[in-house]
Amino acid sequence: MKIIPIGMVVCLVAVLTACGSAGGASSGTTGAPASGTSGTSAARAATELTSCGLPLRVTAPPRRAVSMEQNATEIMLTLGLADRMVGTAYRTDPVLDELRSDYDKVPVLAAQYPGREALLAATPDFVYSMRASAYAPDAGGTRKDLAALGVPAYLSSNDCEDRALIPAAVSFDAVFAEIGDIAKIFDVEERGRKVVDDLCRRLEAARTAAGTAGKVKLMWYYSGTKTPAIAGRGGLPDTIGTFLGAGNAFSDITQQWAEGDWETIAERDPDVIVLADLTRGGDGDSAEAKKAFLRSDPVASKLTAVRNDRFIVVPGSSMDPSIRSVSAVEQVGRGLRDLDG
Repeated sequence: MKIIPIGMVVCLVAVLTACGSAGGASSGTTGAPASGTSGTSAARAATELTSCGLPLRVTAPPRRAVSMEQNATEIMLTLGLADRMVGTAYRTDPVLDELRSDYDKVPVLAAQYPGREALLAATPDFVYSMRASAYAPDAGGTRKDLAALGVPAYLSSNDCEDRALIPAAVSFDAVFAEIGDIAKIFDVEERGRKVVDDLCRRLEAARTAAGTAGKVKLMWYYSGTKTPAIAGRGGLPDTIGTFLGAGNAFSDITQQWAEGDWETIAERDPDVIVLADLTRGGDGDSAEAKKAFLRSDPVASKLTAVRNDRFIVVPGSSMDPSIRSVSAVEQVGRGLRDLDG
């Protein structure tokens, strides 16, 4: 688990730019527009990007793509690209309901990352990941090595191999522009614009609907029991809270995620605890496991939020920048309204 900061977004200003230009390049990438008619079989020029510091050239819309992890998979499926995919991998949560039927059509290459041999056995003509670890030598292989084999490999700007290339604060614009990059690569730019426009509308609607319900102090609890992983400043959870008008009980922690201790948490006594619901089966991973621990631990059980059942549950993958980022805003906003209703 690693969260890259997504900066505060104002739909009417910053996000509106992404809404109107979903075919543009994402933060950390640059690209020349493709020629031809988007979404058609008309011939077009190669798409050329710089992805996390490496040149990426796609000579034609891919027909045999592999997505290396769930967030990349869900962006591709949302763009209607299931029939262009020959593999997916590393599912961490149940796939979004609206994407399930398309997901079931795509071969699963590995429970986690496929190794280089398994990846190449699928004969991909494009590889996509939002996680740099997918391109480790002991995973799918480095992007340079894949490029040398004629397989362009895209990496999200929120997790470049060279940490110096990762923006200090990535906005929702970057997520939306990445959707635009993938849409451009596959020559489905009109679909990309529609997806981003819908996400923008939902984002602004979620903030409007939240109203003043967010004037509370949140603790974001990802995993663990004795040593809980909690959100500090700058990551997606912090941004979601700020976007909805809520505070972060641990905004003084400069790390996006940090190991907490229950005595300090008790001193902060958050109003609401947002629980990541993880399906991997580790200690304190599921939301129910977290609740059981919180209610039984002699220190945690005395927290105001625990005593008053002030919990909000979101899928663990929603705490990473992805197509689910807007869903996380909606879920937390709705949860705050319900708790204060």
